[in-house]
Amino acid sequence: MSQEVKINSDAVRSLAELLRETDLTEIEYQVDSLRIKVSRVIPQSVVPVIAQPQVQTVHDGQAAETSAQQFDNLENHPGVIEAQMVGTVYLSPGPEASPFVSVGESVSQGQTLFIIEAMKVMNMIKAPRSGIVKHIFVKDSQPVEYGDPIIIID
Repeated sequence: MSQEVKINSDAVRSLAELLRETDLTEIEYQVDSLRIKVSRVIPQSVVPVIAQPQVQTVHDGQAAETSAQQFDNLENHPGVIEAQMVGTVYLSPGPEASPFVSVGESVSQGQTLFIIEAMKVMNMIKAPRSGIVKHIFVKDSQPVEYGDPIIIID
């Protein structure tokens, strides 16, 4: 004997609105055996960074300190690509794979720069324009916060 489940459309709308208000990508609500899961895809966009971060350069997998004076106008640099979500940044497609990009490398618009894993979802972050990778601020598998600078493309 099958039981008809009545969907509470007001509850679904409320959850969807909560997603928009909080910038979450997924929310789940459960009461007894009834479970409602609402998710959405957030379009990837690039916003220039404003805060002055710690400065590190990654080249060929090795982190090295770089003079902060070299990037003294970082907050005004139009080529900064920042984390668009909280998560873990991956600079390569897998643990043994080569990085997507390296400092000094030329990149094309739409080319994958890095991945941010957020809530077990791999988000491929693409180059918003063509250019040359001038600086990489993070190490592979490093946690990032929204707005953290990741790469400079000049």
